[in-house]
Amino acid sequence: MVSISDLEKMRDKRDIPNLIKVLDVTEDKKAREKAAYILGDIRAEEAVKPLISVLKDDHWPIRKAATLSLGRIGDKRAVEPLIKVLGDDYWHVRETAVLALGAIGDKRAVEPIIMALKDGSLNVKCEVVDALGVLGDKRALEPLMDILKEEDYILRACTVTSLGKIGDNLAVKVLLNSLEDENFFVRVNAANALATIGDETALPALQEALDNSKGESREFERALKEAMNKISVRKKKKA
Repeated sequence: MVSISDLEKMRDKRDIPNLIKVLDVTEDKKAREKAAYILGDIRAEEAVKPLISVLKDDHWPIRKAATLSLGRIGDKRAVEPLIKVLGDDYWHVRETAVLALGAIGDKRAVEPIIMALKDGSLNVKCEVVDALGVLGDKRALEPLMDILKEEDYILRACTVTSLGKIGDNLAVKVLLNSLEDENFFVRVNAANALATIGDETALPALQEALDNSKGESREFERALKEAMNKISVRKKKKA
């Protein structure tokens, strides 16, 4: 039986062949899971195929470890297998697959990740929203804008941030509406997202939100002022 100490020694020596061997043949589930994580930690490109094969393992923690490590290695050979993992029975694994696909950054994953917005797990949906922001593909704009109708404020707060990362002017209108969201975090993130996009048409609404705030929230007011300042500076540079 391989001990955790043995695995750590393999990590230190970058003993990739033996780590892969542990992953493939060891019956100890904990050792296999640990080996899968280590292969990702050391960015072992030689382990891409063995890790892909583990995505179908019966033990979900091992599938999760392999999924995360494939995202950390970043090899595009893993994209299609990871897309299939979006349908895993366990939300922990689906969530990690979204994270991994976002980290790899391949546009083939955009549509499948958008479909994952229908996932029944809030954890998965939050990760999907973040990944779509990282991928920065405009195909995600309308699906993300629909998420702003969700009741969960954390999900809405993450969504406005991702809309800012995508950076399209189509998002400005809905972000302006989010300045009036009932939740403080959503309003602050909306102001920051507008600053990121930098569309000067947002300035009047930002000023109006600041005027209406009347000292109720210093952090929101600070975000509004910083957004107006960034947009104004950008406007001057263009002139």
